[in-house]
Amino acid sequence: MENIKEYPNGEISVVWKAELCQHAGICVKMLPKVYNPKARPWITVENATTAELKEQISKCPSGALTYYELKA
Repeated sequence: MENIKEYPNGEISVVWKAELCQHAGICVKMLPKVYNPKARPWITVENATTAELKEQISKCPSGALTYYELKA
């Protein structure tokens, strides 16, 4: 069974697929106020703008982090 978590911010929903994650750490390095592996939940989307989140997600090497637009 796939382990998928979603974290919405009102504009987008960040999707994390645990099985795909290679733990490269790029997310933590780029946005440490958003991604904290020791916290639960470990993603706090409120700590970055939508543009910052999209930019970081585009650099995820494994594709474990994606997003989709939320309808207004």
